[in-house]
Amino acid sequence: MDNKRRKFLKMAGATVLAGISAPAVVNLTSGSALAASGTDAAHGGHGGPAPTGVRLGMVIDMRKFYGNQELLDKAIEACYRVHNIPKIQNRKSEIKWIWKTGFANAFVDQSHNKRSETVLNNQFPVLCNHCDNPSCVKVCPTKATFVHEEDGIVAMDYHRCIGCRFCMAACPYGARSFNWEDPRPYIETYNPDFPTRMRGVVEKCNFCGERLALGLEPACVEACQGTGAMVFGDLNDPESEIRKVLNQEFTIQRNSAAGTRPSVFYIV
Repeated sequence: MDNKRRKFLKMAGATVLAGISAPAVVNLTSGSALAASGTDAAHGGHGGPAPTGVRLGMVIDMRKFYGNQELLDKAIEACYRVHNIPKIQNRKSEIKWIWKTGFANAFVDQSHNKRSETVLNNQFPVLCNHCDNPSCVKVCPTKATFVHEEDGIVAMDYHRCIGCRFCMAACPYGARSFNWEDPRPYIETYNPDFPTRMRGVVEKCNFCGERLALGLEPACVEACQGTGAMVFGDLNDPESEIRKVLNQEFTIQRNSAAGTRPSVFYIV
């Protein structure tokens, strides 16, 4: 068994220990059963201590995407295919889990003055930041969005979502989408292993929790395999690949001033 496989099986083990078996995890990651597993509390308060145990995060190395936007398109397409994300052209109804945007829009708190043309002329992948201190969780009246304490993933229970969109208003990253219409007719290739959603609920990136439970990498990371463009792993493990990258490289985060402590880092 290679080290990468062992790493993801270790993370899957944390899920199983929480009472979530791998064969059923596809249903549980987006259904009401996960909310009943005792994992619906948020990590601490504003400025509180970082969580212990497994803490999943991602490093996105933009140097691998500069001049290679096809690789980014491949990562996005993998996410859409695995999670039955509808391709709705109407911008109001668009559903986004991982999408492209410019530097100025992605990093509103960073100086854009005299930035390199390479940075300003390329698109950046953005997604849910799976924050340590998620504002979306605090405002949800039904606990439809909650933190999976065993790995830090900010999860969604579509059955509990009442469509109030408080979480969308609270998220400082615009990482949540509302289903204004039935999304199912807009799914190009249906994946029977992941549940579809319905009109009137919010959805977002789930860090591929259902794949992690099977010892697999997130779909976007797998699509970039061998390039180093996306590195995923346990932020609390000093021996993990992601920690080694963070120790060696200077990174920035999106809107870190919001106090949410995002778990997605960028090398620009």
